[in-house]
This record gives sequence, C-alpha cells and structure tokens, in this order.
Amino acid sequence: MTIDDPLVLAEVQAQFDAYERALMADDLPALDALFHDGASTVRYGVGEVLYGIDEIRAFRMGRGGSPQRRLGRVAISAFGPDHALTHAEFFRADSERRGRQTQVWVRFPEGWKIVSAHVSLEGSTS
Repeated sequence: MTIDDPLVLAEVQAQFDAYERALMADDLPALDALFHDGASTVRYGVGEVLYGIDEIRAFRMGRGGSPQRRLGRVAISAFGPDHALTHAEFFRADSERRGRQTQVWVRFPEGWKIVSAHVSLEGSTS
C-alpha cells in the first residue's frame, strides 16, 4: 500500500478546500455533494450526533448558517489510492475558540466523498 501518494494528497486537498469554501458560504448543495449519500455516513458535531445523510441534511437545513472560522494547521494523510483522512485545527471568528475537525474521505466512482466527520471545540461540554 502506498501511503501519502502526492497525487492522492493533491486530490483530497482540493476536495477539502472545496468543503471549506462551501462551509464558509453555507452552500448546502455543495456541502451535500461532498458527503457520501448513504445511511452509513456519520457526523459528530459540537452538539449533535448524526447518523445517515438524511440526518446530516436536516441538521444543515435547520442550522441557519455555519459559524465563521479561520483554519489553523491542516494535516492530510492518504492510505492507498482510495482512502484519506483530513485533520484541521480551526478558530471561531466570534470568539477565537479553538476547534478540531476530522474527516474520513473515500473515493467512490463519482469522486471523493466524506463518510465520517467529527467536530469539537475546546471547552465544550456538549
């Protein structure tokens, strides 16, 4: 297995960048397109636990916008040609609270998709 193939890393970086743009713009169709459309997709957030793309979609539609943030350090690792992880440190614009985000990406026939995501904030009790 090839770990951190530069071509795979570049592909996933491009998808991660597209995700960040869509998140900051609260572009729901773009965010939806970046997640795997399946019941096995999971997203754990600061205050929510979402199983399946339907729960993820419903959460986004009811959220009323994404909190603005700036990225800190981002680390991407690829394991073979079809699996990757992204880890991002971020800082909330409204408070400078530090958060962390991890995503598991899988290459499907239609392209790279997030199958698992986890977001947390320092000092969060939820």
